[in-house]
Amino acid sequence: MTPQPNPQVGAAVKAADRAHVFHSWSAQELIDPPAIAGAEGSYFWDYDGNRYLDFTSGLVYTNIGYQHPKVVAAIQEQAATMTTFAPAFAVEARSEAARLIAERTPGDLDKIFFTNAGADAVEHATRMARLHTGRPKVLSAYRSYHGGTHQAINLTGDPRRWASDTGTAGVVRFWAPFLYRSRFYAETEQQECERALQHLEDTIVYEGPQTIAAIILETIPGTAGIMIPPPGYLAGVRALCDKYGIVFVLDEVMAGFGRTGEWFAADLFEGVVPDLLTFAKGVNSGYVPLGGVAISGKIAETFAERPYPGGLTYSGHPLACAAAVATINVMAEEGIVEHAANLGAQVVEPGLRELAERHPSVGEVRGVGMFWALELVKNRETREPLVPYNATGEANAPMAAFGAAAKKHGLWPFINMNRTHVVPACNITETEAKEGLAALDAALSVADEHTA
Repeated sequence: MTPQPNPQVGAAVKAADRAHVFHSWSAQELIDPPAIAGAEGSYFWDYDGNRYLDFTSGLVYTNIGYQHPKVVAAIQEQAATMTTFAPAFAVEARSEAARLIAERTPGDLDKIFFTNAGADAVEHATRMARLHTGRPKVLSAYRSYHGGTHQAINLTGDPRRWASDTGTAGVVRFWAPFLYRSRFYAETEQQECERALQHLEDTIVYEGPQTIAAIILETIPGTAGIMIPPPGYLAGVRALCDKYGIVFVLDEVMAGFGRTGEWFAADLFEGVVPDLLTFAKGVNSGYVPLGGVAISGKIAETFAERPYPGGLTYSGHPLACAAAVATINVMAEEGIVEHAANLGAQVVEPGLRELAERHPSVGEVRGVGMFWALELVKNRETREPLVPYNATGEANAPMAAFGAAAKKHGLWPFINMNRTHVVPACNITETEAKEGLAALDAALSVADEHTA
């Protein structure tokens, strides 16, 4: 679709937004949200006719792009048949969505508890773990993000939790592996894996295994930097959980449903099956809010004759579930998961590594499928970050300049601290991917101006 400029309507939309919408994660008087007129496939556009290639997939959720006609039609059909119904009943869209998800989850994660988003999926997963074990604590990693609700934000290991962290949420943090910025003085992936696992076991022992209900990890951390764990790490965490009777929770809200070139990122790692798996975002490409927890047999058995004390008014909402059914079927029919794997390996990875060779601001390239990050630095040798940790204002100017340059070249980037993420729709075309890489090339030249 060719965007048709309509600045007058755009101005009205912007005025109403500024007067009445309270935006998340923002100082309200310091933001200038663009007014968006439409979106289709991998692109969106504003009322001035500016068109952008979306390298953020919304918030890493439009895994099949915007306005896929089969999913739009499924939502319309469901709305005409049954717009909504309470969660205590068996409804076709809900049952079918659960069946299709359970078919794709690893191991025996065959029971699906539906939520409205990823954050409340994490809330319920941790509640289930605590009730199953009778223990109070949950271990989570620094360099992680698990959502914005009370428990989820306290589990998060980045600065967004600081304002809400009273230290009373029963959360204990540990360092997960990340060789580029190792906390363990490691020189190889094997050393990083072994030392990270020893550190985690030490944390368990000193906290008291009998007090720990769960360990929660993003299978591949997303906003924290797309840090693929070294071979053996997740299997090692699984073994520690088994050793100490701890529930293993994998957060696949961002990494799931094709993003990594597999249905779930856990499928990339041999022998890794969690007890609970949280999902959202790509399950229905974000067309209608939906999340959930996939539950193993042993956790489900806890609540076979004991009521689970939790629920949501919109759990398994028919419109959201109909969108999930259509999305999963589209991904299967169109080979989108395989496409993400192949395009990532053949086009995106080589293209990003070529950019890294030319641009001194790129310290590291890492990722898989349609899930990539560039670590931006001032100095490759020292690995000094391009901007300080949690930088704002003038301290963040180099990253702000990089982002502005990307937008100038028609690319909407996903930027977090010192990283730009490459997370387009999983069915982005080769031509579109190369267009995005060319825009990144131009923007990185601006970042290069701030290197030593």
